Amino acid sequence: MNGGWRLSMLGVGLAASAAVILGMAGYLMFGPKAEDFRDQSADYSVDRLEILPPRGQVYDRWGSLLAGNVTVYEVGVNLYEVRDPQAIAQAVNGVTGADYYTVLQRASIPPGPDAVYVTLANYVPAEKAQLLIDYVEEQRNPETAVAGAPSLAGLTFKEHLMRAYPERDLASNVLGFVNREGLGYFGIEQYYQDRLSGEGKTVTVSIDPNQAAALPEVPPGASLILTIDREIQLMVEDLLDQGVEFYGAKAGTVVIMDPRTGDILAMASTPRLDLNEYWTYVDVYPGETPFNRAVSKAYEPGSVFKVFTVAAALDSGTVTPNSSYTDIGVYNVGGHSIFNWNNGAWGRQNITGCLQHSLNVCMAWLADTMQPDLFYEYLNRFGFGRATGLDLAGEATGRLKDPNDSDWYRSDLGTNSFGQGIAVTPVQMLMAVSAIANDGIMVVPRLALGMVDGGRQYTFGVQPAGQPIQAETANTLTNILALSLETEASDALVPGYRIAGKTGTAQIPSPNGGYLPYVTNASFVGWGPVDDPQFIVYVWLEEPSASIWASETAAPLFARIVERLVVLLNLPPDSVRAGFNGP
Repeated sequence: MNGGWRLSMLGVGLAASAAVILGMAGYLMFGPKAEDFRDQSADYSVDRLEILPPRGQVYDRWGSLLAGNVTVYEVGVNLYEVRDPQAIAQAVNGVTGADYYTVLQRASIPPGPDAVYVTLANYVPAEKAQLLIDYVEEQRNPETAVAGAPSLAGLTFKEHLMRAYPERDLASNVLGFVNREGLGYFGIEQYYQDRLSGEGKTVTVSIDPNQAAALPEVPPGASLILTIDREIQLMVEDLLDQGVEFYGAKAGTVVIMDPRTGDILAMASTPRLDLNEYWTYVDVYPGETPFNRAVSKAYEPGSVFKVFTVAAALDSGTVTPNSSYTDIGVYNVGGHSIFNWNNGAWGRQNITGCLQHSLNVCMAWLADTMQPDLFYEYLNRFGFGRATGLDLAGEATGRLKDPNDSDWYRSDLGTNSFGQGIAVTPVQMLMAVSAIANDGIMVVPRLALGMVDGGRQYTFGVQPAGQPIQAETANTLTNILALSLETEASDALVPGYRIAGKTGTAQIPSPNGGYLPYVTNASFVGWGPVDDPQFIVYVWLEEPSASIWASETAAPLFARIVERLVVLLNLPPDSVRAGFNGP
């Protein structure tokens, strides 16, 4: 009786306890704070993971891969399964190079609710990870397992993608690089970061690798097709490196553009970086060294700039090609005396002679005759002093002072006319020259030809940038410049092809004021063939020691590049092309 009563009371007590437990469970699951409790509980068993889509690839205009992705592995351990931390540390160190003692310490962490999985090494190349994977699989297979062999139980492998550059440093100044957080730095990788990276997705996953489930797929980022021609880029980089060494230059830049479309066919600058080892960036580019001089470093161009002074004077009707000027060796503008490069007086000259002999005095006379408002109106039309809009990160704007600036003086009119006291970038010069080579129509330089996104291909259109001069002016100036090169038997001439162009030997400003003696920037800009311009080539050698003169450094380097360029473009000589059109 008493025993039955006690059993009855025990049953009631258990039932009551069960009711309390169930009630509490219901409260936790469905009560007003159920979400908070679920989140707290989830912290011990799951994690929120952002799934990054495969980054879009980058190709040259003919489909050669310039930037892609490779599979690498994260090597870790499930701490609950580890039996021999020393064996794991030795194996991971031997295969991946990860520090032995760091791996041993991590693999020896006691397992628990907050310690289930740890990473031992990441970004392990697939061929190295496969060595570990094969060994683990052999040990798990009863037919291949070796009794008493070191145990790698607990090792896990997670594959993921890493940015890779199959051509290493080819076009590195154009491409930029991607770090291990997926962020693009410099070049195309930074400018098109959002399109290349795509949109990620955040999901909740178990932190226990044994409970891993298939992750949802996310669409890859957009892939880019560049205007760059791999073969032309390779040729330019090789010849630029040779030129920098041969002429003893501090650095060099070469850019090739199609004046009809703005397509950049090649853009090379020194130094260059093996993009697969981007962490060496601070060693390759010490201090304020620009990643890409073609877009990020502005400089005083010197006499190459004279083509724009003459273009403005011809287009405005200030002079005609046959106008003459008597050069007495000096011209005063704003109280500042302008002299020629050799301090000589060249006597009576027409416009062709002014360009052929690169006379500073003649340019100052032209700018002074036009007056500041008209002269600077034309320079603004050509786009100087502002970014071109090139789709590349880090573009500098340069500096063009005009009469509206507080630091402009009348004497600037004279020095600006021959490319001093003004700062430009090579891509600004290319865009401005495109107007002369393209019947007066200026085009925006571009590096992206098209894009593949969501299974569809898109082609980007050509962007006109205005018409600073008339077609007649452009053609007249092109022929004047071609005649100038031919008359002086310039080292820039290319057999079989009529070329227009101009040298530029510019003194470099001193930090203490004035200009450094016998230290120059040597440039040459040229385009052709004259009857149907299909390329513009801009060459810039910084501080060449073999000769300070562009005619002896930048001009012959230009010729060597164009001799190879016309072959790669499959561009027949002038006489052959004339034959195509009949007698």
